[in-house]
Amino acid sequence: MRVTANMHFRVFYLINRSGECVSSTSAVAMSARTICEQMLDRLQSEDDYLGILDAEDNTLQVLPEPDKQRYYVEVPIEAAKASFGRYVDRAELEALVRTLPASFDEKTIPGLTYRPW
Repeated sequence: MRVTANMHFRVFYLINRSGECVSSTSAVAMSARTICEQMLDRLQSEDDYLGILDAEDNTLQVLPEPDKQRYYVEVPIEAAKASFGRYVDRAELEALVRTLPASFDEKTIPGLTYRPW
């Protein structure tokens, strides 16, 4: 099931440059559109990250690699001590966030590859 850009998720993040930090236990509600408009451009350091939680507390993590002008997006699977992820550019990241399914895992987000920890 695909969702609209108005669907709400909860986000947590660290923006190193400004020192802004919201923990996963204090995650704030944001629509996909707001995430695109207010969060993605702030991911500028390799120490920054953005976590997006769905209604079931599944996480999609976004980790910037500014020197390569790309982002690593992953769905960590704690029980498997692994994650499923892929590299995307800025346009792909925005398209991914705008079309996030209501619940995410390695099957609902296309193109993810298994990576053990």
